[in-house]
Amino acid sequence: MIKKSIYIYCCMYVCCDLFVLVRRKLNSVCLLCQIKHMMAFIEQEASEKVEEIDSRAEEEFNIEKGRLVQTQRLKMMKYYEKKEKQIEQQKKIQMSNLMNQARLKVLKARDDMIRDLLNESRERLAEIAKDPARYSALLEGLVLQGFYQLLEPKVTVRCRPQDVEVVQAAVTKIIPVYKEAVKININVRIDQERFLPSEICGGVEVYNDNGKIKVANTLESRLELMAHQMTPEIRVNLFGANPNRKFTD
Repeated sequence: MIKKSIYIYCCMYVCCDLFVLVRRKLNSVCLLCQIKHMMAFIEQEASEKVEEIDSRAEEEFNIEKGRLVQTQRLKMMKYYEKKEKQIEQQKKIQMSNLMNQARLKVLKARDDMIRDLLNESRERLAEIAKDPARYSALLEGLVLQGFYQLLEPKVTVRCRPQDVEVVQAAVTKIIPVYKEAVKININVRIDQERFLPSEICGGVEVYNDNGKIKVANTLESRLELMAHQMTPEIRVNLFGANPNRKFTD
């Protein structure tokens, strides 16, 4: 009976130990399940948080990238706009320079043509002195004009060395004409010491008594005077009227 009781007690003790072990085992399994569940939850939360952070970072990155791209785009647009304006300005300057150069060439060609005409006229003037009758009449008019311009009682006439006799004859002929016109006597002296250059085309210079007032009536001086006065008209006849020219002095 005692053995049976001991056996039963031992069996009960063993069963209790087994129950405790099973219970502990079950508790461990539940704990592991809970831990796994918590870990899964944490991982899920972490994944969602990471996705949220990544999404926000991506959005901020795109915004910043767009801002930087727009800023650089505006800078590049301003840079190339400035370059384009500079190039356009350079083109205008170059075009203006080319037009000015072309205009200067045209003006130079026109001036050369007028100068050639004056040189040709000067050569033709030299032919006048070779015609005695024509040249004598011309000298009479030039000397008389000098007298009228000075209106002095004493004058000196200067001429080329080869024209002394012709000028003397002209003076003798026009003195009565002058006296009749102005009712004033005149004393004329032909300068025999200082002459005009023999290479000029002809004509005279008339001085007052003290030599301070001079009337230049050489053929060259008359040609220059006429050229100066008629240059605008010559230009119009040769090249046509200039629509941009307001004055013709």
